[in-house]
Amino acid sequence: MIGVLLVDDDALTLELHRTYVERLEGFRVIAECTGARAAISAVIERGGDIDLVLLDITMPDGTGLDVLRHVRARGSTVDVIAITGVRDADVVRQMAGLGVAQYLVKPFAYSMFAERMEQYREYRRRAAESAGSATQSEIDALLGALRPAVAVALPKGLSAETLARVTDDVRTHAPVSAGEAAQRLGMSRVAARRYLEHLVESGRAARAPRYGSPGRPESEYSWRDTV
Repeated sequence: MIGVLLVDDDALTLELHRTYVERLEGFRVIAECTGARAAISAVIERGGDIDLVLLDITMPDGTGLDVLRHVRARGSTVDVIAITGVRDADVVRQMAGLGVAQYLVKPFAYSMFAERMEQYREYRRRAAESAGSATQSEIDALLGALRPAVAVALPKGLSAETLARVTDDVRTHAPVSAGEAAQRLGMSRVAARRYLEHLVESGRAARAPRYGSPGRPESEYSWRDTV
């Protein structure tokens, strides 16, 4: 089980991230902090329990950069994913230099959060399997596990924002029909089906007939966790 420390000065954001983490297999929230000083103390005092820090950058008593500099100076090698609204390229470079595994810009859909966390989980799995002297291919696979998938151009008429919403709905409520997704998302059944079919064609969802009601079977869609 991967122990997670949540760091954000906004209580609602902490609650949201806790809910997101709890939906993921293999992760559990160890502690939550609302400031930089508390985050430093948590990492130093509970370092053995914390594997990953989801770290905000802007806080009243310091920054995520301050947190990272202090814990690295103390010898901590804890993994960090920055979760922030800060888009400044210089900050991104400094965070990268301090060893962040991912940099996730708010706001984002649950699907993106889950994808990045699953990439991190895969990174840890590969790291555990590559103990000792690693081959070049093992090193490439280990580093590649943390790289976001290359974006694929969407078919004409589909938007990335709506696709993220549909993806989130499938992951949360699967199996879903086009009608059910459309009702929850406030869109037409035809539009919902187009997005769902795109997920099937791209290998991220599976389609199956739904039986049990009179007439022609309706299709239902489920997320493919192995992708």
